[in-house]
Amino acid sequence: MTPPPAVVAALARAGQEHVLAFWDRLDEPAQRAFVAELEAVDWPLFDEMRRLTAARGHGAVAHDAVDLTIAATPPCLRLGGTTNGIPREAAVARGGEALRAGGVGAILVAGGQGTRLGCQGPKGLYRVGPISGASLFEMLLGKLVAVRRRYGRDVPLAIMTSSATDADTRAFLDARSCCGLDPAKVFVFRQHDLPAVDAATGRLLLDGPGHLALAPDGHGGMLVALAESGGLDWFSRHGVEHVASFQVDNPLALPLAAEFLGYHLLSDAELSTQVVEKRAPGERVGVVVEAGGRHTIVEYSDLPAVAAAERLPGGRLRFHAGSIAVHCFTREFLRRAAAREDALPLHLAFKAVPALDADGVRRVPTAPNAIKFERFIFDLMPLARRVCVVEIEASEGFAPLKNPPGSAGDAPEHVQAALVAHATRVLGRAGVGVADGVAVELAADRILDEADVAAVLPAGTVIARPTVVGR
Repeated sequence: MTPPPAVVAALARAGQEHVLAFWDRLDEPAQRAFVAELEAVDWPLFDEMRRLTAARGHGAVAHDAVDLTIAATPPCLRLGGTTNGIPREAAVARGGEALRAGGVGAILVAGGQGTRLGCQGPKGLYRVGPISGASLFEMLLGKLVAVRRRYGRDVPLAIMTSSATDADTRAFLDARSCCGLDPAKVFVFRQHDLPAVDAATGRLLLDGPGHLALAPDGHGGMLVALAESGGLDWFSRHGVEHVASFQVDNPLALPLAAEFLGYHLLSDAELSTQVVEKRAPGERVGVVVEAGGRHTIVEYSDLPAVAAAERLPGGRLRFHAGSIAVHCFTREFLRRAAAREDALPLHLAFKAVPALDADGVRRVPTAPNAIKFERFIFDLMPLARRVCVVEIEASEGFAPLKNPPGSAGDAPEHVQAALVAHATRVLGRAGVGVADGVAVELAADRILDEADVAAVLPAGTVIARPTVVGR
């Protein structure tokens, strides 16, 4: 077959005819697949991507810059705090009420692969349970089972996959019966891919003779993909008015903590976000700031070193509210934002991307050669009429799995140590001791906090061997 005239014309208008250089090497099924891929390209968006690529050397950015001279860390409520403007007891009660009423849903961002960690398939399949060997999926979905046990209602869950993880994620959920969740309350949707371009020329890169070099469009892809897939309507049909979102790589995440949800609700916020204290200027986390009455998150790569190192009189960093990608939105806010074409700007990342050379040989670069594009969901923050920022202890709700074993930080061994330490503290608050050097783990689907421990272990118990409490 020959390439369809409409595809050829679109490529010609964009100056990208080179992607058909190896058309004759493809058999007919591969040609048809390549045509479908090319037809799916958003060419007006691609024009914008090329403009941003060309402008990046002239100081252009894909989002509004924040004036750091007037910016400050906004006031934060504190999870478990006793001096918040909203009493902790009132927040716990209000959040629990919303969970019992079925008005809260959740989104799990799970488009990432485990390649960097040395495993095949979705990152959610990576086994990180220190004793059980449970996967990230099992631990995080298990938490929703535990929420159902406590509050008597399912939390409708939407799981965002990518083209690289969708099939394996669906197969896992089918094989494991959604890890104990009601399959009717689990909605899987896929984020879009965006093409990578050559950093020097802005030309589309080929990953193979009939395949563009594509990458998921970032966690911000959640907004458009959820709306286009019918996910917002699905939440509405299930009575959900508020949606908490969290990432698959953080098994300690607390998106459905009743206290957090209560602060969100009692603050009448359209968007609430969790933060941890950033203690060192070089920590690779974005920071929540407020400037001119608007809240936003400044990525660590966009925060100048001088500003990152600046400290307040008490010694705390001036910009210390480190974002951990746990948010809560009103459903109506998400719907309103999804209707805006400019809600989430593109961000550029300079990356090493394998690609075909002029002779059709696939080269794996040793240095960045390409621009990838992504959207960040936290860019919705300036659009929210009211924002609530809640600070949590990192040891209680933030143990990100980012790096392969043996890395200096955020590696599997660090995550497992954090899980064991967290479990030991929870047991201690319930009056259960753990012998020195003994590893313990909380069964994710049974133990939310110390209130659940009494049902499985009496106070005064001392655990003397590795134990998954609740099993």
